Amino acid sequence: MTTTAAGPAGASPAATDPTRWRTRDILVTAIIGVAFGVAFVGLNAAWSILAPASAAAPLVAFLLYGGWLVPAVLAPLIVRKPGAALYAELVAAGVSALLLSPWGPDVLLSGFVQGAAAELVFAFTLYRRWSMPVVAVAAVASAAAAWLHDWVVWYPDLAMDVQIARGIAMAFSAVVIAGFGSAALARSLRRAGVLEGFPD
Repeated sequence: MTTTAAGPAGASPAATDPTRWRTRDILVTAIIGVAFGVAFVGLNAAWSILAPASAAAPLVAFLLYGGWLVPAVLAPLIVRKPGAALYAELVAAGVSALLLSPWGPDVLLSGFVQGAAAELVFAFTLYRRWSMPVVAVAAVASAAAAWLHDWVVWYPDLAMDVQIARGIAMAFSAVVIAGFGSAALARSLRRAGVLEGFPD
């Protein structure tokens, strides 16, 4: 005969298991993905101005890259559930594709690798540590995955020194925009009372 420890009387499974997704977690993560998928339209437009299709992308354009990585950092920072980084980034990528991203269906693969890389960092902490260093590492991991993806798919002919410079610019952007930006946005939403019922 086996016994299991019971949670507080009347507590839902989600209340006793911090890794279990609640309906609100699903909805908030999806909203983050959709909102940033729409915001990507503006980022795509800014990219097209800085890096015309007829020319190789200048390094300054890669300083925008952190904007595309925000869902993979912001969503898990808010809901703190396994899979949030991947889920949010894939939703954002799907919306971006539907809104005619200039990169076509490849945004789905790009979103997958970006979300999965951030997910691995949070998983390494067992989804228990949400400090700024962890958030920054997750942002850089997402940028590193994007850097490798883009190297293979979009920039296979760039010289090694340019590839390295591109990676440094992406990492910097990831820390500033996806890392510190997501942390600041999450704090602002909590102060506004929008995230009532979510962990502090």
